[in-house]
Amino acid sequence: MYHKNMIKKILFFSLVILVAFGWRQISWADEIEDIQKQIDSLSRQLEMSRQATRPLESTLNKLNSQIATIRKEISGITNQLKKEELAIKRLELSISQKQETIDKQEQQLRTQINYHYRLSRSISPLGLVFNQGLNQQTLSILALEEKIMLSFQNKIQNLSANIVSIKKTKIEIQKRKKDLATKQKKLAALRAQLDKQANFFAKEIKGAKAYQAMLKNKITELSLRQKQLLAAKTGLFSTSVGDVPLSGDPHARVDYDPGFRPAFAAFSFGAPHQKGMSQYGAYGRAKKGQNYEQILKAYYGNVRIETVDTNFSISTDQGVKPFEDNYLKGIAEMPTKWADDGGFEALKAQAIAARSYALAYTGWRMNSRSLKKSICTSENCQVYHSSKAANPGRWGDAVNETRGKILVSNNSNEVVNSWYASTSGGYQKSYTSLGHSTPGFWDTECGNQNCWTPDAYEKIAGSPWFYKGWYKTRGGKSCGRSHPWLTQDEMADIINAAIVLTNNQGDKPHIYQLDSCFGSNPDVWDKNRMRQEADKYGGAVSQINGVKVTYSTGGYTNQVTFSTDKGDKTFDGGLFKLVFNLRAPGAIHIKSRLYNIEKK
Repeated sequence: MYHKNMIKKILFFSLVILVAFGWRQISWADEIEDIQKQIDSLSRQLEMSRQATRPLESTLNKLNSQIATIRKEISGITNQLKKEELAIKRLELSISQKQETIDKQEQQLRTQINYHYRLSRSISPLGLVFNQGLNQQTLSILALEEKIMLSFQNKIQNLSANIVSIKKTKIEIQKRKKDLATKQKKLAALRAQLDKQANFFAKEIKGAKAYQAMLKNKITELSLRQKQLLAAKTGLFSTSVGDVPLSGDPHARVDYDPGFRPAFAAFSFGAPHQKGMSQYGAYGRAKKGQNYEQILKAYYGNVRIETVDTNFSISTDQGVKPFEDNYLKGIAEMPTKWADDGGFEALKAQAIAARSYALAYTGWRMNSRSLKKSICTSENCQVYHSSKAANPGRWGDAVNETRGKILVSNNSNEVVNSWYASTSGGYQKSYTSLGHSTPGFWDTECGNQNCWTPDAYEKIAGSPWFYKGWYKTRGGKSCGRSHPWLTQDEMADIINAAIVLTNNQGDKPHIYQLDSCFGSNPDVWDKNRMRQEADKYGGAVSQINGVKVTYSTGGYTNQVTFSTDKGDKTFDGGLFKLVFNLRAPGAIHIKSRLYNIEKK
């Protein structure tokens, strides 16, 4: 019963889907994480269900092993008992034959004793003595009498000993038979008990497996639709700056007026992956007077800069190119014009990071200094433009002034696989590659969260992605929405969906956007149905009076709390982001795990 209840409880959870990408694909990491997190709760549930089933399977295997051992033991005991019974029968037959012989001997002895007794009654030894005296004949008669008596006595003792031995053997045999029968009975009872337990576990496991298969199929179908929706919204956005910085979108700024009240919008800090060097952060640090070495050590941690021989060519999907004089000068990952606006040290830091990344990617190592494979020239690796290689400008100066310089880990003494991206939102996540781990930290002038956001280096640099409301896809699709702001009714619907999912993960298939901008979901609940379901868990929200967001020291939104007509509603930051991205209309979405909710 315990196992059965345990299975029923744990089977409430389910699914894990992992998506792996390369470097520039790692520049999409948080977007991929967003897609994954939409099914993470179900993922954990399925995994917990599997984990709960594994001990049962292990227990069943152990039981089956025990049963096999006991069956083998019972078989051995049964064979032993059969041999013993056969031996007993033979012994009993032998004893029976001996008993007949003894009975005959006993009868003969009795006859002889009786005869001798009658004879002795008729011949008195004393009479012989007194009548005839102690002559030789008398002595002979007495000696014969004594000899006969001794003979009878020995025969009686032998018969008695044989009888006792037979009886003792019979008793021992019966005891052995009884002991063997008892043991066989006990083993048979234990086998029956184990069979019953094994059948129970087998039934539970079969049910669990069937449930998991059903759940997995349903989740796969559901996950595909939701994954497609989020992929379409977030667009797997690449976050390197490129040749020029993005122009600002006034509709995506917090000061935009949507023309209605109350109005709510989600604003993301950065367009992550948040790992490695922030390009805008490096620009801000350069403007504050830091040199390229200080910038690189800030983002990559315990590293040193070494100069190595890079006078070779590199194989790319656009052909073989001289590494320093063409390939690196064609890297289009940071605006050249930053050099003339106080950012030349940032360009030099970018050149060293790009050089180190290319070597790490192609298999070049400190103890094996040759390239092992080709590198792509798209955002999946590093963006290379032949036109920039032909006219690199100040970027070419940055490459030349850092020629041969690479990042080497002081921990692994290996070249650093130096990831980078445009804007992290003020927090850099740690990552590990080739034996080196980068630090996780707040990218601010004070070095911690206390001066975030005013003194974040990306804000100092003026990154258009530092604090932005996202309402378009990467391709520009907006589904008729001209800004990221939502009405109270739209935000209340999202809150009600969050209430439902917080209380029942099994209702996730019904959380999907209602405008079908990215395809319909036949399982979706409309606003009325969502309100009805939210009423089961403390009441559906209709009016929103305020909103408060708290942030973790680890660089992500920890909780979102809404003040509503049904009291305060607090949600986990990751869960709310998931619900928001699934339920929000059009292409409106939260880009980063570090975000805020604004109210006008």
